[in-house]
Amino acid sequence: KAGAPAGAPSLQPGQGVRMLRTLYMNLEEYLCTAFCAVMIGCLMVQVGIRMISGSALAWTEELSRYCFIWTVYLGMSLATKRLSQVRITAQFLKAPPRVRLAFRMAGDLLCLAFNAVIVWQCWDVIREGYAFPEMSPTLGIVKAHVELIIPISFSLTSWRMVELYIVNWRAGTLDALVRNVGEAG
Repeated sequence: KAGAPAGAPSLQPGQGVRMLRTLYMNLEEYLCTAFCAVMIGCLMVQVGIRMISGSALAWTEELSRYCFIWTVYLGMSLATKRLSQVRITAQFLKAPPRVRLAFRMAGDLLCLAFNAVIVWQCWDVIREGYAFPEMSPTLGIVKAHVELIIPISFSLTSWRMVELYIVNWRAGTLDALVRNVGEAG
């Protein structure tokens, strides 16, 4: 390509868009994998240091704890995206799909309202955490940075919930959200 440095990788038309789409579609998976990898790496270093020297590194424990917290909260959005969140639906097994969908929508609206309250309340707490910063003991980071995952994950979970309805509505498959195992589509 003209103007591209020698040896620089060139993107084919549409390749950048495909990469962004892949990143978007797998965001939670990538982030959970990265945080889990850091957490496991920290714990492995911690175990190795304890076996060798008998003492511990405090920063590995703290970093692995923060990575665990972020993984759990991002996992909430991942479960929503995969329709794997815990729901009690046995009472609707015999109901027709339209009735099940109405109850599912009502439940999801309650979840969206709850998520909005959590996000709203968390922003106040986080704003206060930045106004009067509390530092983590070993890493020396502002704890509000770690706590940001709460409104981020509840917002992302809400978006993934709405996205499921949009995608299924456009495809004409809203009933797929409430189909029982083995039930014809």
